Amino acid sequence: MEYVTLGTTGLQVSELCLGTWRFGMAHDGVVETGREEAHDLLDAFVDRGGNFIDTANGYGQGDSERWIGEWLADQDREDYVIASKCYWSEESRFQENLSRKNVRAEVEGSLDRLDTDYLDILYLHRFDDDTPIEVTLRALDDLVSAGKVHYIGASTMAAWKLTKALYTADIANRERFRVTQPLFHAAYDEPEVNAYLDVCADQDLAVCPYSPLAGGFLTGKYERTADGGVEAPDGSRGAIDEMFDDWYVSDHGWDVVEVLRDVAADLDATPAQVTLRWLMDQRDVTCVPIVGARTVDQIDENVGAAEVTLTDDQYDRIAAARLGE
Repeated sequence: MEYVTLGTTGLQVSELCLGTWRFGMAHDGVVETGREEAHDLLDAFVDRGGNFIDTANGYGQGDSERWIGEWLADQDREDYVIASKCYWSEESRFQENLSRKNVRAEVEGSLDRLDTDYLDILYLHRFDDDTPIEVTLRALDDLVSAGKVHYIGASTMAAWKLTKALYTADIANRERFRVTQPLFHAAYDEPEVNAYLDVCADQDLAVCPYSPLAGGFLTGKYERTADGGVEAPDGSRGAIDEMFDDWYVSDHGWDVVEVLRDVAADLDATPAQVTLRWLMDQRDVTCVPIVGARTVDQIDENVGAAEVTLTDDQYDRIAAARLGE
C-alpha cells in the first residue's frame, strides 16, 4: 500500500485503515475474533504495509484496546497511527456524556488499555446533545495541549452538528476536528451523509468511512433470493447478525452490487476491491476506508484494492449507481 496525507493532520497513513471492532465481539457467546487471531490480523496488516489502526474504548468491552496494546508492546509505537474514540460505550462508567470529567476519564482509560502515552486521533463516537459543545471542545483542546491526543475527529453526527462544532472551535480558538468517520459506502445514498460529506470537502476534513463494504454486502458473496432477500454463506455477517438485512440490504443495494460485479469482471478484481478503490479515489476528500477482517485472506483481498485502477468511466458508473441514476 502507498501512503497518503490524512487531511490537514500531516500524518502519513496507509491507504486503508484496519478496523478492530470485531476484536472481542461476541454473538450468542461466541467471540468473533479472539486475542491470538487479533494479533495475527495486526501482523498481517502491517506486513502488507498498513500503519493505521482504528479502535474504540467499548469494542469488545475494552478487549480491542487491550489486545492492541499488548501487540504494540513488541512494536515501535512511533511507526503507527492509532485512533480511538470516547463516549457511546458500555465499557466505561464515564460514557454517559461528553463533560470534561468524562472525556478525560475515558481517554485515560484508553491510554491505559493501549499501554501508550498518546492517541494519534481521538474521535467523538457520537454528538452529545446534553453537554454544550464548547465544554467538550475545551476538554479536547486541553488533551491536545497535554500531548495525550494529537488530533481530534468526529464520527457519527448530523452535518449541522459537525458544522456547529467546527464553528465553535474556530471562534473560541480551540482545536478543531480534522478527521471524520461517517457511515459511507457505494450503496449508501442518504441526504444526511451527502450533506456531511459536503461539509468535509468544504472544511478539508479527511474521511475515514466505517462499513465501507456495507457489512460485507458489497463484496459480492451474497445472492438475492426470489423474494428480494439475501442468501448468506454460513458464518458470514449476514447469517449471524440480525440487523444485517435492515442495515444493508435493499433493492437499491442490489443494483449497486450488479454494477460493482460488472466493473470487477472488467478489471479481473473482486467487487470488494472495486468498492474500496472507489472510496479511496474520492475526488473531493481524502478518503481512507476502515476495513474489518476476520481472516488473513480477507486482509489480502482488501489490500488488493491498492493494486486496482479505475478509469474515470468506471468511477462515474459506480457514483451514478450510488445515486440511483
